[in-house]
Amino acid sequence: VVAAEEGRTITEEEFAATFGRTSREIIAAWPNAHYTQQQIAELDRRKEAAFREILDRNFTPMPGVHEMLEGLARAGFRLAVGSSGPPENVALVLRRLGWADRFSAVVDGMDVRRGKPDPEVFLLAAQRAGLEPNRCVVVEDAPLGVEAAHRAGMKAIGLVSTGRTADQVAAADLVVRR
Repeated sequence: VVAAEEGRTITEEEFAATFGRTSREIIAAWPNAHYTQQQIAELDRRKEAAFREILDRNFTPMPGVHEMLEGLARAGFRLAVGSSGPPENVALVLRRLGWADRFSAVVDGMDVRRGKPDPEVFLLAAQRAGLEPNRCVVVEDAPLGVEAAHRAGMKAIGLVSTGRTADQVAAADLVVRR
């Protein structure tokens, strides 16, 4: 919506290639973009507000996510969220899942300077959860997230999901189809 308002067309392929990066990074990298930091922040705010409206209306958890989270929690795993998204988006998803209070740590895009594939988001999540990175496993559906997990010294489970193929997450230590 916001890209169209700015006279930009973004294909599904272009959108998928940026999954895991912060909106600020994506907007700054638009071809022929000559935005100030203030303009980038305003575009980011508008884009994320529009996304939350869509998400709130059409939220559907990935099949099996509740069972996976319950199973991990029952088995004694410490759970953390490492997202490049803004805090409002992360809070909305956790609230809609009914899991807002069940994570040892939550890291969002405002906690980090760089989005994925930079490992900062996962390293901070591990630190906040009180875990060494080599004791962590990341469940990711984005190629940049798989790369970030490995760069953090963590194992990665690549999740084939809507818009993601096994080939796209093939670099993961384990690829799971839903």
